[in-house]
Amino acid sequence: MTKRLISAAALSAALLAAAAPASAETLFKIVTVKDDITIGLNDAELKDFGGDAGGIAKALAAKGSLTLWQYAVAQKDGERMVSPRAKIGVLAHDSLRVEPYKQPFKVMPHD
Repeated sequence: MTKRLISAAALSAALLAAAAPASAETLFKIVTVKDDITIGLNDAELKDFGGDAGGIAKALAAKGSLTLWQYAVAQKDGERMVSPRAKIGVLAHDSLRVEPYKQPFKVMPHD
């Protein structure tokens, strides 16, 4: 019976993992001398950029500019969340830095 419970639990966990959205958003802060913006990348985009903030910075330096989704805090039905605001162009600059960004609100996916 215990083996069946463990098997059932493992199967349930596998099904839940498979049902999870494949495009979870990861937030980053792009910091310049004048301001900073929050961007969101889904799993596929993040993989294309090497999986971390350093990869995004390298891609920006190599290409000179990137088109990314800007994110901002919004409120819907009394719940605060971080959602896509607009697609923006980011230009490479010597004093620009990219860093991971964590916050307590739910992050909404972009198109």
